[in-house]
Amino acid sequence: MAGDNEAQDRQKAALKERLNRITETILGGAIEVHKALGPGLLESAYEASLAFELGDRGLNVEHQKELPVRYRGVLLDCGYRPDLLVEGAVVVEIKSVEGLLPIHKAQLLTYLKLTGCKVGLLINFNSIKLVDGVVRLVNGFPA
Repeated sequence: MAGDNEAQDRQKAALKERLNRITETILGGAIEVHKALGPGLLESAYEASLAFELGDRGLNVEHQKELPVRYRGVLLDCGYRPDLLVEGAVVVEIKSVEGLLPIHKAQLLTYLKLTGCKVGLLINFNSIKLVDGVVRLVNGFPA
């Protein structure tokens, strides 16, 4: 039994380390995009640029991946699409707004639940300093 717990702890630690490496790479890429483009563009410009940057850094990136909703045991195609799904593990939701609102965080948490991902990043490129526009959320996993 103790061996099982130790193995689970090692697996959790390895997953946490992997997710941290991915999010660090995403944030580094987002900073590069923000330096090059600055604030004030449409979300679509940041999304395409960040996806290119992350792909260039060796990460697998899916754009606007369709997420079905399970309601009463039935999968419904409702057209939910997170901006980016990175390495099948981290959801990235991109904004270009005056300020992040609670609904933006709620949207990201919903995407985390629908994908089963444990970590998500909400990035508002309409910030003078990008670090002020970044929120990292977790879903059932240690921060």
